[in-house]
Amino acid sequence: MSVPTISIPTGNLVQIGLRNTESIHYQSTPEELIQDTLRLGEGVLTDTGALAIRTGEFTGRSPNDKFTVKDETTENSVHWNNFNIPIEEKYFHIIQKKILDYLNEQPEIWVRDCFACADPRYRLNIRVVTEKPWTNLFAYNMFLRPEEEELENFKPEWQVLSAPGLHLDPTECGTRQHNAAVVSFKHKTILIAGSAYTGETKKGIFTILNYILPHEKNVLSMHCSANMGEDGDTAIFFGLSGTGKTTLSADPNRKLIGDDEHGWTADGIFNFEGGCYAKLIGLTEEKEPEIFHAIRPGAIVENVQFFPGTNQINFDDSTITENTRVSYPLDFISNAQEPSIGGIPKNIFFLTCDAFGVLPPISKLTPGQAMYQFISGYTAKVAGTEAGVTEPKPTFSACFGAPFLPLHPGKYAEMLGQKMQQHDVNVWLINTGWTGGPYGVGNRMKLSYTRSMITAALDGQLDNVETTTDPIFGMAIPTAVPGVPTEVLTPRNTWADQAAYDEKAKYLAGLFVKNFEKYATGVSAEILAAAPKA
Repeated sequence: MSVPTISIPTGNLVQIGLRNTESIHYQSTPEELIQDTLRLGEGVLTDTGALAIRTGEFTGRSPNDKFTVKDETTENSVHWNNFNIPIEEKYFHIIQKKILDYLNEQPEIWVRDCFACADPRYRLNIRVVTEKPWTNLFAYNMFLRPEEEELENFKPEWQVLSAPGLHLDPTECGTRQHNAAVVSFKHKTILIAGSAYTGETKKGIFTILNYILPHEKNVLSMHCSANMGEDGDTAIFFGLSGTGKTTLSADPNRKLIGDDEHGWTADGIFNFEGGCYAKLIGLTEEKEPEIFHAIRPGAIVENVQFFPGTNQINFDDSTITENTRVSYPLDFISNAQEPSIGGIPKNIFFLTCDAFGVLPPISKLTPGQAMYQFISGYTAKVAGTEAGVTEPKPTFSACFGAPFLPLHPGKYAEMLGQKMQQHDVNVWLINTGWTGGPYGVGNRMKLSYTRSMITAALDGQLDNVETTTDPIFGMAIPTAVPGVPTEVLTPRNTWADQAAYDEKAKYLAGLFVKNFEKYATGVSAEILAAAPKA
């Protein structure tokens, strides 16, 4: 059994219902957690020394099984919808007792105290209690790591209880099926049962911060990555999974503030986390060297396959899932910003992976267009490997993060709009998806081109460049970008069949308009006027 470096806070653990404190590993080091995982036969080391694990039944979040306790704290503040699914408080208590009883039966459990929010003014103390040592290592990688002296009087404000091996009875527990992630703002607790997917822990904390910061602290919480140039200029990148947030913010010429979750205060931005959680599918050293070299001792890789007879990862193998992942501490990136804090952003990039091949690879947005795109939160995912399915699947996720927003999307949009206007921020739409035709006909936009476009925008090279106006979507398209072939910039010109482009562009415009109908009564005339001309 691991020897803890500091004493276990038994009083608080007993208070929440953990009786067998002899079985607890507290604040284990990464090396100890890796050895515990190997000892239990729950992981192997890759050829670069990273820990490879499998998360079993769930290789991604289960959004239909994420519940928020509806009580006097949340009844009138949470925006109840398909993502914020209510559950009665009585079921929270039933599930919590089941998890605690289950954890008390385990021969070993792992406990970690950590922080969220790099800005000390908004720091949140978190205690994570896990059935699995590798879930605890994930918490070490992804959250901020207290110094030993900071642990002496550590008082957790929120607790996460993770029991992936516990299967719930849906009838008894008020759930949809045997797994659930339950958030109680009243009891400041996140319960995770029946799923070993590590991202449930990360996104659970993100969800509560998306409530606490805007609702109680007047801080805009954002699903975005961020980096900073040598002169201190900060840029943020909004985008759904697969659009390139992590990849594009890991720029060797800029300091990485964080790859996924940030807050925007009156005087700057800060990272929520202490690590990165990057997608691995299709990873190459040439395209993404920072992520590639972060796969080393201390990192966790999830649900990957190896080349036969080796422990070398086959990054192109999606047999288990397309959502192969790696988590690692932020300082595994050579140019990480420490602490993870930056100034007021000068540039905002909205990333979309448009698999229809319609949107321009870079365009500048007016304030109205920026708000329209932010509220829309568009991307289009490739349908996947299902037989006979070739058409891309459009996804609209308000504020580029609807599944994690407990408040009404209008709250986040209003706060962002005020900050963009107050600080005169440049806003760009970047299409990292297809060019020359839709998925199956065209090709994915070259990463080198996208990087050149973003660099040109950051360096001010596009401030006074000549632009054309997209006739359907209305945004301003630069006619020239250093390092990018001119013909790539106007999507219609890249299609062999331009009539087919026109048809697809009108189809996508119609999807935007249809999606925006639910927001139309609550936004300004300027935002409504930014709708594409279907």
